[in-house]
Amino acid sequence: MDSRRDFIKKASMLAAGMALPSSILKAMAINPAEGSTFWDAEHVVILMQENRSFDHSYGMLKGVRGFNDPRAIRLPNNNKVFLQTNPKGETFAPFRLDLKETNATWMSSLPHSWENQVDARNDGKYDQWLQAKPSGHEEYKEMPLTLGYYDREDIPFYYALADAFTVCDQNFCSSLTGTTPNRLYMWSGTIREKASFESKANVKNEDVDYERWAYWKSFPERLEEAGISWRIYQNEISLRSGLEGESDAWLSNFTDNSIEWFDQYKVKFAPEYHAYLHKVKDVIPVRIEELKAKISSLSGQDLEKAKRELSNLQSFLEILKVDIIEYTPENFEKLSSFQKNLHNKAFTNNRADADYRELVAIEYDDNGTKRSLEVPKGDVLYQFRKDVSEDKLPAVSWLVAPENFSDHPGAPWYGAWYVSEVMEILTKNPEIWKKTIFILAYDENDGYFDHVPPFVPPHHLKPDTGKVSSGIDTSVEHVNIEHEKQRKYKNPEKDARESPIGLGFRVPLVIASPWSRGGQVCSEVFGKICL
Repeated sequence: MDSRRDFIKKASMLAAGMALPSSILKAMAINPAEGSTFWDAEHVVILMQENRSFDHSYGMLKGVRGFNDPRAIRLPNNNKVFLQTNPKGETFAPFRLDLKETNATWMSSLPHSWENQVDARNDGKYDQWLQAKPSGHEEYKEMPLTLGYYDREDIPFYYALADAFTVCDQNFCSSLTGTTPNRLYMWSGTIREKASFESKANVKNEDVDYERWAYWKSFPERLEEAGISWRIYQNEISLRSGLEGESDAWLSNFTDNSIEWFDQYKVKFAPEYHAYLHKVKDVIPVRIEELKAKISSLSGQDLEKAKRELSNLQSFLEILKVDIIEYTPENFEKLSSFQKNLHNKAFTNNRADADYRELVAIEYDDNGTKRSLEVPKGDVLYQFRKDVSEDKLPAVSWLVAPENFSDHPGAPWYGAWYVSEVMEILTKNPEIWKKTIFILAYDENDGYFDHVPPFVPPHHLKPDTGKVSSGIDTSVEHVNIEHEKQRKYKNPEKDARESPIGLGFRVPLVIASPWSRGGQVCSEVFGKICL
């Protein structure tokens, strides 16, 4: 594990592109076993990062279907797809955000939920990006930020990674949605309880969450049933355990391990959650009474904030009363070996590192200016590093980064450090890398434009939307509008959306392995796996 100061130094070097990163150099230098192919791999390591479209990240990469695409479609107004027009009639083209000379990193996300993803696609017309994707910040909302992209100067590590290995330029995210549905696809291949048009498609992040559990079968369960080793690594899970603010951003998994919301994994048996319940069981009632007494003297935003806090605390107190009795260490021991394995493997954290829930302040020199920064005191990859070094890496493993390492818009650009460190770990022992495939993927595009329209299935009740081979049921690939109208919209008829679930927009996908070296481009279509 790098020291905290080495972390800052390495992160700065990766951001500046000062030299080809050592992790990439080492990986390129390790040859596969003679005569072997990727079918001989013994380990697949999957890291899904956050919220970047393909054009936003790799539109300027040579050799891919990016901004030089000779097959770019034309819009209904006969403009090339890159020329998007806003409601005022102003037309904009993609432009470089310039990571170093602008405030781009701190301008946060753009809209990327079901409604505006569907609206941007506009039934395939593909001409509503500026209308559907304005910034939620008043000072930025007139800017065409959706068309912003980074180039090699901005994100040198990711360009170096693509130069060294294989980038897939026809990889579409699973659905026209935000984070949770796309990650549900990664871990289960579906967002429906049943493969039926009458079963609700969970296209919004809030559809599946704590207390709104998923129950269908997931891929890790299938691996467990087949006797194939697997594990999901994270520094700490997102279930309540006392991490807040900066600690939460640096140390928990950013709710990016959607397996936490599958009932069969019993996330509430996590020891840290049980300890937290006992820590706050007497504190919460006191805080509730304080808020009740205080509310009568408040007004405006302060009143609304206090009401929300009171409601949240009251709801959690009711959950606490049940969970503190039900999810005890004693009851965990009553589970079957299969259930225990699901829980322990899915929620592998770094509790073996004494400092894994701590931050430490460090000072560093920024071109003559002294600055201070809180960073993880422990090793956010501790258990993964340990398992690799001890030759205990499973056949299939998933890594889930904390928010600040996730590449999410608005988070610091420390994702490059995280990816580089994963490769450092995997290449430390060449014999491990010789039999490993590392997959770097992204869950969805955030609100960022991509110029290639996704492939979508025809609607089973609308013959004019296309045809498929006889016997193929496309209804399961569409949202049932009646389900959408049942949501708590102010105007369900106006705000509900009927659309194919996916494919969604293109996102980056890089395959790093001994068999995928050489700066290759794979243009096969990649997308969701359906059950």
